[in-house]
Amino acid sequence: MTTSTPHTSTHRVTLEDVAREAGVSRATASRVITGCGPSSAEARDRVIAAVKALGYIPDAAARALVGGHGFRLVVAVTGHTPSTLDDPYVDRFVASVAVTCATRGIGVSLQWLPYRDPDQVRRLAKDRSARAVLLLNATDAVLRAVPAALTGRIASIGLGSTTVPVFDVDLAGATAAMVYHLYDKGRRRIAMVSGPAWMPCVARSVETYRSLMQAGGLPFRLVRSNFTADGGKAAARTALCRWPDTDAVIAGNDAVALGIIAALRGQGRNIPGDVAVCGFDDIPFAVLSTPTLTTSTHPVERIATAATTAVLDGSWASPATYYPSQLICRESA
Repeated sequence: MTTSTPHTSTHRVTLEDVAREAGVSRATASRVITGCGPSSAEARDRVIAAVKALGYIPDAAARALVGGHGFRLVVAVTGHTPSTLDDPYVDRFVASVAVTCATRGIGVSLQWLPYRDPDQVRRLAKDRSARAVLLLNATDAVLRAVPAALTGRIASIGLGSTTVPVFDVDLAGATAAMVYHLYDKGRRRIAMVSGPAWMPCVARSVETYRSLMQAGGLPFRLVRSNFTADGGKAAARTALCRWPDTDAVIAGNDAVALGIIAALRGQGRNIPGDVAVCGFDDIPFAVLSTPTLTTSTHPVERIATAATTAVLDGSWASPATYYPSQLICRESA
């Protein structure tokens, strides 16, 4: 950084003054101050120091930057209704994002993106308080609507694009591990209860399951559901009505798996004797259910931390980053 030059009370400090003081370009100084576009952590620190040293306060956004407050990271969740924000996964994700942001003096806000109005994502680019954006449940339509102004400070969890990097768990690997586990246990009529079809991220699980069933000459049995216990109950009844000889079920998450177990018990099925059940997420209730639930881990905290760091620092090196899941074998399968 250059040596600061005292400014008289009549001198109006300009953006060029800040850039010169910080030893960066005017464009870099502008990106840091407005929160629009990528910048390195080093450049950001230097610009903030220059803003403080020179007293550069052009508007409310700059005053917030000098004070260390006002900027926020937006977690935008796509769904048919605002109730999608009630998903425990969203709570877990946002909590992890908040922990990372707190170390930088950045707040976190949660926003619903209506499934039928993906263009709402464009409004985030015009919000000068939005330092960065993380998309959950993003669809192709939402990704197509992401404006260029968000490039470098937006990432997605589940589905990405050429301009929006994706961070997620390795759903394909987790699904394969469950199928192999059930096969080794002698199960040959394995059904899957997946998430809703509109959610693209579930496709990796479904396609892995489909390909493994076909490769083994085994029947493909898919039921769509939401990610709730009630959805799991309904899906289990549907699966047993269509395929009474089903001897195993892979659920889209643990809540669905617990609903499936309840439905199976209601029909007098023994678990895992008659039907084995696998979940996904390894929530705390997985070890409290009867029987205890076989499931795969979901490193939500690790994913949230990595994605948050990436959009704040512009530090990602790959368009897609997937984190491994570990199969936890318990009594249900």
